[in-house]
Amino acid sequence: MTGQSIVLAADVPFPPSVEDFYLPSILPWGAHDNYWFTKITLLVWLTVAILIVFFLAANRKPQLVPTKGQWLAESIYGFVRNNVAVDMIGPAGIRFAPYLTTLFMFILLNNFWGIVPFVQMSPNSHIAFPAVLAVISYVMFIYVGIRHHGFFKYFKHALVPPAPWFILPLLVPIELFSNFIVRPFSLAVRLFANMFAGHMLLLVFTLGGFAMISANGWLAPVSVLSWALTIALTMLEFLVICLQAYVFTVLTASYVQGALADEH
Repeated sequence: MTGQSIVLAADVPFPPSVEDFYLPSILPWGAHDNYWFTKITLLVWLTVAILIVFFLAANRKPQLVPTKGQWLAESIYGFVRNNVAVDMIGPAGIRFAPYLTTLFMFILLNNFWGIVPFVQMSPNSHIAFPAVLAVISYVMFIYVGIRHHGFFKYFKHALVPPAPWFILPLLVPIELFSNFIVRPFSLAVRLFANMFAGHMLLLVFTLGGFAMISANGWLAPVSVLSWALTIALTMLEFLVICLQAYVFTVLTASYVQGALADEH
């Protein structure tokens, strides 16, 4: 390969790929050995810190006439308690409202990093974080069901539908697959896939604009159009961010309700 060919190859922009999700360590020392502390790790820590500080500060001196921070915290909790916990589970859902509120806000804020300028990556675009959240909800609804019904009665309730005995050999494996395998898998993959796809779309249109204007000055109008679409997609991504946090929380509440139900 000639020197000119090397220069031309170096000038060709590389398209975004899955490798863009594997970030280098941000530690100033031992960067090659500390892959665990990346921008994603920092964002998760920031999310936890922001939520802890916000709710502690909002509840530090509760007043009859709430301050703006207290009003916002109470509104968030009231929304999840009334519109998710109680609506999905019933009066017993009030005791699950703290967990569901924490889950909703943790997912929402982690998703929101995906549209913050100069950050633009959600920790939930890595399957590990949605998978851990799904496992926590999975263990919780099974524990709740066993505690409410007892071990054997719960699994009989979850696996054996009211149907003629001769069709049960077909229905029981379906119920096992649906209730104990598909649920955590679908919870994790739905959140991960939406955040992953959203990040890739924003990356493609943003870098695509720079790639076109660098390749040919005549493509400047197309580059502007690409960046305009990035802004429009960011607005759409904001709706997806809120919707996915809500859906994950509602489905978790639905699974808890099913575990507490007395009928199949």
